[in-house]
Amino acid sequence: MFQTFFYQPVLNLLIYLYNIVPGNDLGVAIILLTIIIKLLLLPLSKKSIKSQKELQEIQPKVEELKKEYKDNKEEMGKKMMALYKEHKVNPFSSCLPLLIQLPFLIAVFQVFRKGFSDETLSLVYPFIANPGHINQLAFGFIDLSVRNIPLAVLAGASQFWQTKMMMTKKAPIVSTGAKDENMMAMMNKQMMYMMPALTVFIGITLPGGLTFYWFLTTLFTVFQQLYIFKREETKIEVVK
Repeated sequence: MFQTFFYQPVLNLLIYLYNIVPGNDLGVAIILLTIIIKLLLLPLSKKSIKSQKELQEIQPKVEELKKEYKDNKEEMGKKMMALYKEHKVNPFSSCLPLLIQLPFLIAVFQVFRKGFSDETLSLVYPFIANPGHINQLAFGFIDLSVRNIPLAVLAGASQFWQTKMMMTKKAPIVSTGAKDENMMAMMNKQMMYMMPALTVFIGITLPGGLTFYWFLTTLFTVFQQLYIFKREETKIEVVK
C-alpha cells in the first residue's frame, strides 16, 4: 500500500520531470520535485511553522508554570491548558502536520535510497516514458549516485539557519528560577548546534541525490519561515 500510494507516485513524478527538463538533468528534476512537494504540503507546513513559533513565544511562561507548580501536577496541567487557551495555541498542532508529511518524506528517501535500477524503473507508469537509464550527473559535474560531503555540509548549514530562526528572540525572563532558565537556554543552544552536526553526519552516509533533496527542502522551509514571520510581524504592526 505504501509503495502504491506514496513511493510509486513520487518515483514517477521524478522520472516525468527528468524526461522533460532540458538535457535530462537529474539535479534540475530534483529541484522541481522539491518545489512541487513543498507546494502540495504548503498548507500543512504553514500550520506547523506557525504553531512551532507560537509555542516558542510562550515557552518562558510555560517554564514559569513548571517551576511554580512542580509539586502540584494537577494544578500545573490546568494552568498550562489555560495558558494555551489564552494564547490560542494547541500544543499538538505542530506535530500533526509533521506526521502527515512523514509518509511523503519516507517515499522520497526510498526513491533515492533504492536508486534507479532496471527493477526500480519497471515501476514507471505506462503513460510515462521509461528512460531506461538515469544519468545521475547533475549540472554536468555533481554525481548524485555517491555520497557528497559539500552537499551534506550545505544541508547542515541550512538546518542551523532554520533552527536558529525558530528560536525566540525574546529576552529571557529573570526570576528566582534563573538557574533553570539558563539551563533551558543552554539546552536550546546545544540543540541549535547538535541538529546541524547530526544532519552533516547522516548526510555524508547518504547518496548525493538524497542529500541534495534534504538541502533544498530545508532551504525552502527557511524561506517559507521568513515569509510567514514577516507577514505575522506586519499583521501585529497593523493591529498596533
